[in-house]
Amino acid sequence: MKRICYLVTATLPDDPTLAEYLAFLEDGHVDAVVSHGAHSAMIVRLETPPAAQHRVMTQYIFPTRELFDRYIEHFAPALRADGLRRFPPDRGVRFERAIGEIV
Repeated sequence: MKRICYLVTATLPDDPTLAEYLAFLEDGHVDAVVSHGAHSAMIVRLETPPAAQHRVMTQYIFPTRELFDRYIEHFAPALRADGLRRFPPDRGVRFERAIGEIV
């Protein structure tokens, strides 16, 4: 069985939004994903040029595709909705997602 790596990258417009987003991740969001199937998670503040927007990548590792699919079907919609409610596009926040098998 291959493990699944799920990456969510947020692009944030300014320091206050960055601080708010990091608090959101650290104060329960990441723990919720882990409690719904991921066996580990890591928050990484990506290096960007000085004048660029802030980027934060959150990496989750799921032990199997089945657990990841269960998370996506049953738990991700509510967690994504909460994130979009707090950090909508009109605040200048963009999200990208990537999924891959760990080889």
